[in-house]
Amino acid sequence: MEKDYLQLALATFNGGMWYGWKTHDSNGDKISNNQRMTYANIEVIKDGATMPSESDVNAKIQELKDAEQAAIDKKASGKQKLKDFGLDDAEINALMGV
Repeated sequence: MEKDYLQLALATFNGGMWYGWKTHDSNGDKISNNQRMTYANIEVIKDGATMPSESDVNAKIQELKDAEQAAIDKKASGKQKLKDFGLDDAEINALMGV
């Protein structure tokens, strides 16, 4: 299952669960479930919360993805360094708790 980066990013603004999803558009038509969870359908549900700009949300999404990739890259780099010291995959996995 792919991570929901939009919701992860939104949770970093306004101290947590400040948003919900619109169920109906401005014409009163129901928004289908597969279309609801988009920036355009966010609604502020917490008093005092402000709507971040779409560019701020997109920047946060990219920041989260970059941090995740950096962690993956560091893990791979660490494994390679251990291999360079002569450890085999079983030993490396044992050290990493895999």
